[in-house]
Amino acid sequence: MSGRKGFLNQPAPENYVAGLGRGATGFTTRSDLGPAREGPSEDQIKAALQKRAEQLGAQPTAYGLPEKKDDQDNDDDERYQDPENETGLFANGDFTREDDEADRIYQYVDEKMSKRRQTQRLVSPISTYSIPPARSCGTYGLSLALRLKQQITDLKPFATSREAREAQEKAEYEAKNPKIQQQFADLKRGLGAISEEEWANLPEPGDLTRRNKRARTNAHQRFYAVPDSVIAGARNSTQFDTNVQDDGATDGNGTTTSDIDGTTTDFRTIGAARNRVLNSRLDRAEQSGTDTAAGTATSIDPKGYLTSLAKSETKAGETAEVGDINRVRLLLESVIKTNPKHAPGFIAAARLEELAGKLVQACKIVTRGCEISPRSEDLWLENIRLQQASTGDNHNAKVVAAQALKENPTSVRLWQSAMSLETDKNARKRVGRKAIDRLPKSVSLWKALVNEEESPEEAKLLLSRAVEEVPLSVELHLALSRLCSGTEAMKVLNKARMLNPSSHEVWLAAVRLQEALGQPLDKIRQVMKRAVQSLAQNSAMLKREEWISESERLEADGMVLSATACIQETLSFGLDEDDDDLKNLFNADAQASLGKGMFATARAIYAYTLRLFPTSKSTWLVAIDLERNHGTQDEMWQLLDKAVEACPDAEEIWQLAAKSRWDAGFTDDARRILGRAFNQLSSSENIFLSAVKLEADALQIEEARQLLATARQEAGTDRVWYKSVAFERQYPTKDTNPGEEALKLVIEGLNLYPKQPRLHMQKGQIYQTIGQIPQARQAYNIGTKACPNSVPLYLLLSRLEESQGLTVKARSVLERGLLATKSAEIALEQVKVEFRAGNIQQAKNLMAKALQSHGTYGPLWSFSIWNLEARTQRKPRSLEAIKKVDNDPTLFVTVARVFWGERKLEKAANWFEKAILLDADLGDTWAWYYKFLMQHGTDEKRREVIDKCKSNEPKHGEVWQAIAKDPKNAGLGPEEVLLKAVAVLE
Repeated sequence: MSGRKGFLNQPAPENYVAGLGRGATGFTTRSDLGPAREGPSEDQIKAALQKRAEQLGAQPTAYGLPEKKDDQDNDDDERYQDPENETGLFANGDFTREDDEADRIYQYVDEKMSKRRQTQRLVSPISTYSIPPARSCGTYGLSLALRLKQQITDLKPFATSREAREAQEKAEYEAKNPKIQQQFADLKRGLGAISEEEWANLPEPGDLTRRNKRARTNAHQRFYAVPDSVIAGARNSTQFDTNVQDDGATDGNGTTTSDIDGTTTDFRTIGAARNRVLNSRLDRAEQSGTDTAAGTATSIDPKGYLTSLAKSETKAGETAEVGDINRVRLLLESVIKTNPKHAPGFIAAARLEELAGKLVQACKIVTRGCEISPRSEDLWLENIRLQQASTGDNHNAKVVAAQALKENPTSVRLWQSAMSLETDKNARKRVGRKAIDRLPKSVSLWKALVNEEESPEEAKLLLSRAVEEVPLSVELHLALSRLCSGTEAMKVLNKARMLNPSSHEVWLAAVRLQEALGQPLDKIRQVMKRAVQSLAQNSAMLKREEWISESERLEADGMVLSATACIQETLSFGLDEDDDDLKNLFNADAQASLGKGMFATARAIYAYTLRLFPTSKSTWLVAIDLERNHGTQDEMWQLLDKAVEACPDAEEIWQLAAKSRWDAGFTDDARRILGRAFNQLSSSENIFLSAVKLEADALQIEEARQLLATARQEAGTDRVWYKSVAFERQYPTKDTNPGEEALKLVIEGLNLYPKQPRLHMQKGQIYQTIGQIPQARQAYNIGTKACPNSVPLYLLLSRLEESQGLTVKARSVLERGLLATKSAEIALEQVKVEFRAGNIQQAKNLMAKALQSHGTYGPLWSFSIWNLEARTQRKPRSLEAIKKVDNDPTLFVTVARVFWGERKLEKAANWFEKAILLDADLGDTWAWYYKFLMQHGTDEKRREVIDKCKSNEPKHGEVWQAIAKDPKNAGLGPEEVLLKAVAVLE
């Protein structure tokens, strides 16, 4: 047994303190008379460990060494500590004899492993023993292993490590193969002793004879005589002359002005150039404005842009033809030599020679290419073209085509080219038949051969054979069906449908055939329904947009019923018909078709939409408008009757139905429609007022007056009241004084509606008409206080004061109105007051102030351009106004008048029409355009403008409203108002 004591029986180590490892430093109990002793400090522990290590005679380990300080006195940062080092955790631990023994063992193991690794890297200077064959005695291998072991052990001092050997080999290689930098190192060090003169005399690498340097030196030493004109020009270049001299004028020295600086001043040319610039800018503004009005705003004209690009490319080609043709020829020759089988290289080289005017050389190049690459049909086609262009006839081209077909008998393009070379029809047919014999499956060759036939019967025979050879060609079947009669054509289409079940063209051809045979719409819809089912089963159904395009194509070909059937059967395929967004989607499709002029397609889309949404008032209105503009009267009346039945509460539809009958001269029908409307809408003010207008236009004044009285009782709105006042002003009773009944009504209406500005305006106008100016002024003043935001009230009061010669009061009223409303109309009226008073400078000042605050108001710019600017400045100001204002019809009319004054009639007409397209409700635009046509238009054009004006019924415009609302002009139509407005315009 071992004589070593057990762990519990061993004595405690020196300086042992119980519980020190877990942080205990001593404790006391009740039995202790005093405090327990404290444990050793950290310094005492380190000193004890050092002392114990010295006593053992061993080299101190990490536990017994004192703390080492870095050479740079840097504290150990936690970031740079070894995570495996636990000295921080056991800094206060005890270093025992077992710990020291473990350290020595680990150190011995590390040294042993290091020696082993070093031994494995050793390379013996003695050659390796040759191993005997396998039949040798087994003990020989053991003795060999012993000798190898002895060798490794004994020859260790003489062994050389791999690192040392590699370093020695590297040094030997660098000594034998030094770098350029090392070879010239001594010479580079010697450059420090070279002087500046020696450095400057060093020759350039490419100028060893110094010839270039001598040439540069001699060039700097040359002198030239300066002409006197250069000296005189330099002298006069810094002088200023305030006199404008004519061309050829002389100065004090007798020399002309043009001789001094080489330039002349021609103000007429400058003015013409300026006008051209302004005209071009206005033209661009006109184009951009038209595009904006049409909904396709763009700053680039695609056709003009592409044309300009073509011109620029042509100019670039001309420049290249002069300067770069030789270089391109060399490059293409290099391409041909590098890759002689590359056909595009020969074609490019031939076209270059053609561009240079050398057709013979081009033919030679492309012929050589055909010899090298006889299978390239592009080369043969280019050769045929060049032969035809060089000789002017087709003989050589035919020879080349024969050779090409001999090399490429299956080329469709070559056969087509050979057919085109023949001038005789029979010869072309003969070539075509040979091509068909070679390529019976070519659709393009069959089509070309059929096109050569003049007889329908011969073409029919060819197509019959063609569909047998190419049964899957839809084009050939359709062409054959067009040449056949009804029943036979249907058989052809049925056969084509069976062979091509996924082709929608066959079904559309069948639909066309049904309409051509005179079948009704229901029969055509049945065929179209079968087409949709078949295409859906074969997963060949087109998209909704594609079906709309097909319908538009049918309508363009005159197949209106087919287009309608196509829309009705395909428009909502794959869509949820209960979705409310479909209405907007279908209306957008109809508007797109209207924009293309496809009215039947749009009509079909609206009809389908109304079938899904029968109570949609907006859809009914746009459909009625389509029939009114592009349909017949009967169709419009039928649609109106359906609309009033579907939407009985739509006042606007009732009014349109009555008005359409009234315009056609059917007064009784219009009354019946309004009577039906009264049954549906008994308290509708619009229906009452429409009936009043109908009776007034029919000169049934008493019936109209009674209707108004009934309307005031049943639908007594403010609109009914001021319409009643306007009726009494236009049609006063004979037994009362002028304006008496109207004044009573307006006073009664103001008691009910004191905030209605139109009633205040009518009251003031009535007093002004009967000559009671103070009462009119009072009515206007009361109106401005009751309705401070009403601009027309301020304008009427200002004009009343101005008509009485009180310009100061007019200015005051306008200032008060401008502060209350901030309106551009009042600012414009201020300018007009000063202009009418003769204060031009004050008018200009007010105009400048108004343009700063209301720079986008077109009438301001129009008045400034036409009344406050000189004639020469109107066009520049117009261009500035167009940039500031976005599409204002009044401004466009002013620009048209400017061109009219310059006798540029075509541009003036374009601007007038542009203004009408922008706002057809502005009557002044129609009046100015008609006045222009009275001088420079034809009777047909004037009649057209009157008809359009009557259809649009304009209601606004300063001059137009003044004439139309005058009680003396009651009952006048748009044509009569237009003629009166033309007479008033200046």
